[in-house]
Amino acid sequence: MQEQEVSEKIAEVVKEDIWGSIKEFLDLGFHIGKGENTIHLTIGIVLLLFVSIFVASFVLKGIRIFFTRKLDEIDKNKFFSVFKFINYVTFIIVFFVILSMTGINITPFLAASAALLVGLGLALQELFQDIIGGILIIFDKSLMVGDVVEVEDKVGKVLEIKLRTTRAVTRDNKIIIIPNHKFISNSVYNYTQNGKTTRECVKVGVAYGSETEKVTALLLQSVIERNGVLKKPKPFVAFEDFGDSSLNFSVYFYVNKSFEVPFVKSDVRYAIDALFRENNITIPFPQRDVHLFQSKK
Repeated sequence: MQEQEVSEKIAEVVKEDIWGSIKEFLDLGFHIGKGENTIHLTIGIVLLLFVSIFVASFVLKGIRIFFTRKLDEIDKNKFFSVFKFINYVTFIIVFFVILSMTGINITPFLAASAALLVGLGLALQELFQDIIGGILIIFDKSLMVGDVVEVEDKVGKVLEIKLRTTRAVTRDNKIIIIPNHKFISNSVYNYTQNGKTTRECVKVGVAYGSETEKVTALLLQSVIERNGVLKKPKPFVAFEDFGDSSLNFSVYFYVNKSFEVPFVKSDVRYAIDALFRENNITIPFPQRDVHLFQSKK
């Protein structure tokens, strides 16, 4: 029994000696100043700084993997810049926490940082909106590469979606760079979100007295024979209205290449003009009656 107590006391002494040696080793360094104003720069604080940065990096990497686990490889790469920015902010916070542990007053740094962040926030407000918009677009997949969209009366096919901007090519083969916040704050027409097939129409007016059944047949003929017009769903004609100078018709048809719609409509108009000329169907122009009054002297 006495031997066991002696062994336990020896173990405690050894443990205290080891812990004391470790503590003395960690306390090695510089101690500048006196009392509460003493600044401590020791081996322990330096080790704590490196361990904190390592743990923070490991945790942030786990968070990034968790949030991007269901994304495609291309979309994952788009988030690297965002997480790098988060890493930098986290490392700065860790650095200031460790700095406060050394005894340095970090209040002036925090005040200056707060003022700087407010200024940056106001100056870069639109930039942050673009980045947030890019993140939302990537996550909810409301916009995909290859989509044909119309933004502010400009039609383009999406080539690339980045965190801040989206690149699209117009029908004139010109590149348009669209800030991502436009897709959140403005109304956007996506021609291909609901599938590649879209319905288009060409409007035309014919003179009063024209055979409406014949006009309908000719309009259907003008689209059925055109390249780019789908056979199904079938094209159809609508008698829209009685205009001031004409009977107004619209021929509706379906295409699966929305980006080429202007060229298809042009072909349809050429065909309508030729068919109407062959069948003596007149496309009228607006007419106005002018009455002249002679003043009596």
